[in-house]
Amino acid sequence: MVFCADFLPKRVSRGYGVTAELNVLKHEMVPEHSIMSEEDVKTLFARYQIGPEQLPKMYHDDPAVLAIGARISDVIKIVRKSMTAGRAEAYRLVVRRPKK
Repeated sequence: MVFCADFLPKRVSRGYGVTAELNVLKHEMVPEHSIMSEEDVKTLFARYQIGPEQLPKMYHDDPAVLAIGARISDVIKIVRKSMTAGRAEAYRLVVRRPKK
C-alpha cells in the first residue's frame, strides 16, 4: 500500500498497522481555505451590511476547518476557481456541530 507524502496533518488508519498522514487541502478538488483577520471580518460585514449570524455556517469538525486550525466563531474565506468569473470568494462562519 502506497501513500502520497504530500497529504499531511490528519492521521488515518488503513488497517494492517499502516497509518498515513492526510491533508484534505492538498486535494485538487478542495478550494483554498483561510482564516480571516478580525479587521478583514469587520470590513466584510460593513461592505455587505451583514452580521455574523447572516453568514453560511461551517461545522467546527469539518476536515478543512481542522486542517487550517480554525476555531468556533472564526470566519473562513473560501476561494474557488470559476469558469465565468475567474475567481469566486465565499465566506463561512465556524460553528459547533449540534449534538444529536
